Amino acid sequence: MSYTLHEFAADIRAALTADPGPAGQEKVRLLTEKALGDSDFMAACFGVPAPKEREVLYEDADLGFAICRHVYTGAKDSGPHDHGPTWAIYGQAEGETDMTDWRIVTPPSGGKPGQVEKTRTYRLTPGVAHLYLAGDVHAPYRAGPTKLIRIEGRNTDKISRTPLEAAAA
Repeated sequence: MSYTLHEFAADIRAALTADPGPAGQEKVRLLTEKALGDSDFMAACFGVPAPKEREVLYEDADLGFAICRHVYTGAKDSGPHDHGPTWAIYGQAEGETDMTDWRIVTPPSGGKPGQVEKTRTYRLTPGVAHLYLAGDVHAPYRAGPTKLIRIEGRNTDKISRTPLEAAAA
């Protein structure tokens, strides 16, 4: 029996209602890996052409979480960033993403971005989901086409993020 977007959203809602904190978010990460392993779910999410790189598939009216699909047709990288006051889960569906974690060494002030330095780099492969807690700083790099499911505690289109840049070496 295949996993549907409706069932996935209901399972996320139940996990976050029971525990909105890191333990509930970890349950959502595990649910994301379950969805990534369901070929029917993946076909439903990615079976139609993507109108843009990021598309919100579902946004919960009560809890505010969002289920998004990301489709990158070629190489793509992003600078160090957080998700503002919310958390996010990156679920790798196809391709690979090299992710670098960063730590803030100087917070933003006086209109200047915060300074960050690298702490580690690792690879997200198909079927793997990774949880980034609120305030975690990371930067993805994709060498080629990739697809992923991203769960956001709140739709990041509607929030402000901390301005950050890599500290001078």
